Amino acid sequence: MNGHYALDKGNAKLMGVCSGFARWADVDPMLTRLTMVLLTLFLGPIALLAYIVTAMVANNG
Repeated sequence: MNGHYALDKGNAKLMGVCSGFARWADVDPMLTRLTMVLLTLFLGPIALLAYIVTAMVANNG
């Protein structure tokens, strides 16, 4: 893991949450995006809320 988490707006598709997590965890960004889609299908609004909260907290931090 590469230090602290930050949004990756240069590689972002939406807000940079998944690409930032991928950079932080040193994994492929497409894998994190696919995982987020699957979480959204299974958890619905909880996953979307977590995505938005993560984007807001990381953007202000």
